[in-house]
Amino acid sequence: MKHIVCFHLFNDYSGSPKVLKMVLAGLLDKGCRVDLVTSRGGVLDELEGRAGLRRFGYRYRFSQNPVLTMLRYGAVQVYTFLLAFRYLFDRDAVFYINTILPVGPALAGRLMGKRVVYHYHENAFAKGAFYRVLAAAMQRLAHEIVCVSAYQASFLKRKAGVTVVPNALPREFVERLHPDAAAAFGRKTVLMLSSLKAYKGTREFIELAARLPQFHFVLVINDTQENVDRYMEGMKEITPPGLLNNLTVYARQQDVFRFYNAASVVVNLTNPRQAIETFGLTPLEAMSCALPVIVPPVGGIAELVEDGVNGYKIDVQELDRVADAIRQVLTDEALYARLAAHALQRAGQYDGDSMNEQIQQVLFGE
Repeated sequence: MKHIVCFHLFNDYSGSPKVLKMVLAGLLDKGCRVDLVTSRGGVLDELEGRAGLRRFGYRYRFSQNPVLTMLRYGAVQVYTFLLAFRYLFDRDAVFYINTILPVGPALAGRLMGKRVVYHYHENAFAKGAFYRVLAAAMQRLAHEIVCVSAYQASFLKRKAGVTVVPNALPREFVERLHPDAAAAFGRKTVLMLSSLKAYKGTREFIELAARLPQFHFVLVINDTQENVDRYMEGMKEITPPGLLNNLTVYARQQDVFRFYNAASVVVNLTNPRQAIETFGLTPLEAMSCALPVIVPPVGGIAELVEDGVNGYKIDVQELDRVADAIRQVLTDEALYARLAAHALQRAGQYDGDSMNEQIQQVLFGE
């Protein structure tokens, strides 16, 4: 049986570590030995105690200072590069690199003649030069690359050894969702799960709440309470105190299923001129709860949505259209019921067992 050695830079509660947790759990269920090298403090911590898993941890976090962030990143690459050589004489070791960031262990793996498989979650070509360099390195170092959408794969110069495997949701998560279109329509609640990155549309979500006071808006930000409080304090300069009584903001959450069970519509407001979503885990989670979604019109995220069937594809720069779509969906019960039914049907096409099987075939070279 192969020995999977997995490297993931930053363990938090965002999409890529959630998917990685599913993949590793599937490998452990199959009896594989798995070594996981990542930071502490995120969803991957939930795997600890599983038979067959060995964990190597380190401290890592982002900083508002880009120089400090790069120094920390470089230090982790050196550490994981050196750590990788403990597998020099392990003939069964396969290096599984989650995201393009862990370049140190990927390089070490190739130097040792190990099989190196990348699980590519980003779209480096819609980001800065640093990510494009990492993408070029990935295409040189990887034996196989797993992409999460056809859109994402289309940007790679390399075509051989590239497999598209869309993300999926763990069964235990889906089982905690309670699809009920009639009840959801009555809640009149708009939900967004996001981060504080400017291109994610947090500011625009707050503006939507100001425009649509008849609806309740819930914003879940993947950051610390301290950073969220600081950000919202800055928003008071834009919106007078007391104006947004219909907005509730939460800091980072370990379990988000309860927010879907309390929502009516889920939006993703990523600005496609600044970043392209390679996949839409949040919309997939929403559709699994029979919730209509509004997403950007381009990227892997757009592959999840058929416009006007299970949601809408609207550019955040057309905020009037976004507001009109929310207003229409939450006031037309027949339209809502139709969108909700198709959303649930579409979500059923993304099966976790199938995703795991396809990735295992890539890892094992089958």
